[in-house]
Amino acid sequence: MLLDLDQLFKKYNLNIDGVIQIGAHFGEEYPLYVKYDIKHILFFEPLENCCNVLVNNVMRYGVEGRNVGLVNSALGSKPGIQTMYVDNMEGASSSLLKPKQHLEQHPNISFPNRQEVQVITLDSFWDVNTETKLENFNFINIDVQGYELEVFKGATKTLESIDYIMTEINNDEVYENCVLVESLDEFLGGYGFKRVETSWAGGTWGDGFYIK
Repeated sequence: MLLDLDQLFKKYNLNIDGVIQIGAHFGEEYPLYVKYDIKHILFFEPLENCCNVLVNNVMRYGVEGRNVGLVNSALGSKPGIQTMYVDNMEGASSSLLKPKQHLEQHPNISFPNRQEVQVITLDSFWDVNTETKLENFNFINIDVQGYELEVFKGATKTLESIDYIMTEINNDEVYENCVLVESLDEFLGGYGFKRVETSWAGGTWGDGFYIK
């Protein structure tokens, strides 16, 4: 994460009831969610080895007083099984899209493995898991290596309940056919979101923070 979420909390006086974290990796932001006493936290992470580390990290900080869920699945615009390109650096750069400029920009990171992962839509999750209430969540934190638009296409119902989005953004093809920031702005703008903070510290990729 290039933008400082802690600073965003303070600058915008964020009122977050619950977080949906997509591409959760190791759950690195969980201590911050605890700090701000966020009661509802839902992680989506397709790689099982990352899920195992995530669970240990969450338990280290505790779950008392919070409703924490973990779904071992990827999200997209339609359900199915897809191939994930898995990197050699603990999974942080793994993607459902084939790496492109990433290979030149980060030659120390390769993608030697492929893994078949389950893909569901975020909107369908609420229909199946009725004990988890969409109205408890108003913040999406997403890092899926250029696949963000496909995730949002499968989350149009969910977006109606969301107030804030933190997402990775791209201004070039870091991964093949990844969504570029202008297209993401246009799509999210259709649901009332405006990008208010941007960091291009990654060069061709960065972070964007959107508020409805």
